[in-house]
Amino acid sequence: MVVGSSRTTPTVAVIMGGPSAERDVSLSSGRECAVALREAGFEVVEVDAATDLCARLQEIKPDVVFNALHGRWGEDGCVQGMLEWMHLPYTHSGVLSSALAMDKERTKAAYRTAGLPVVESMLARRDEVRMRHVMPPPYVVKPYNEGSSVGVYLVEAGANRPPALSDDMPEVVMVETYAPGRELTTTVIGDRALTVTDILTDGWYDYDAKYKPGGSRHVVPAEVPQEIFDACLDYALRAHVVLGCRGVSRTDFRWDEARGLDGLILLETNTQPGMTPTSLVPEQAQALGISFPDLCRWMVEDASCNR
Repeated sequence: MVVGSSRTTPTVAVIMGGPSAERDVSLSSGRECAVALREAGFEVVEVDAATDLCARLQEIKPDVVFNALHGRWGEDGCVQGMLEWMHLPYTHSGVLSSALAMDKERTKAAYRTAGLPVVESMLARRDEVRMRHVMPPPYVVKPYNEGSSVGVYLVEAGANRPPALSDDMPEVVMVETYAPGRELTTTVIGDRALTVTDILTDGWYDYDAKYKPGGSRHVVPAEVPQEIFDACLDYALRAHVVLGCRGVSRTDFRWDEARGLDGLILLETNTQPGMTPTSLVPEQAQALGISFPDLCRWMVEDASCNR
């Protein structure tokens, strides 16, 4: 990780913020990780990623870049390509897997090749989705290349009108059949699936439910049948592998209890999962006895180029 460095204490640049719709979450993730990395014994420089990011990193000359960016540019292979060009070891997934996992339709295609269960979906133009139901309700409309439930619309069964999508939505959106049931998630660290969390909310698991205190409640480990628990671990690890992920990833599921194992489907895999005080990955690690500083230390020690 720090071969060739003359420093006794490795310097880690934590890049965060950036221009995406998930900037605020990224800033929170980055600050929390910076605190944990200092506790773990690293020299840490916090960097708000802007157009001068390359120059800032050339100035800092870090041993490792801890990528705490979320959303486009930071999670879709763009910054990963820059770090590869600069020969700076970095955390999380590489260029190809980051781009693949960020594109929800291509992610589903990869899932299918691995025999993983998904719901039907399609890409459609924003204006067309505003004009008519492009599939029978209930269905969900969301950007095909954003995360953290940014811009997600639920069209309920029996809805007379199509959704009034905001102009902030991209020109092309994903429309997928609504999957009823419980929200489950599993973290993968390296080649190990950790556990399963059952995410409980009073309504739709949207951006506020994910990040506002009290927006959701987490049951870790999830109180589900062993068959479902084991399937989540298996599916998450297979998703991590088929997408070519490195470091830490988190795969989200919906589970319709009435259908048993047939009711478990994959929603998406996050290659840059949140590291905020309400985030799921640190919570799962803690449930298995892995402290937040130790988790962040492992991610730095796992960092490399050619990911």
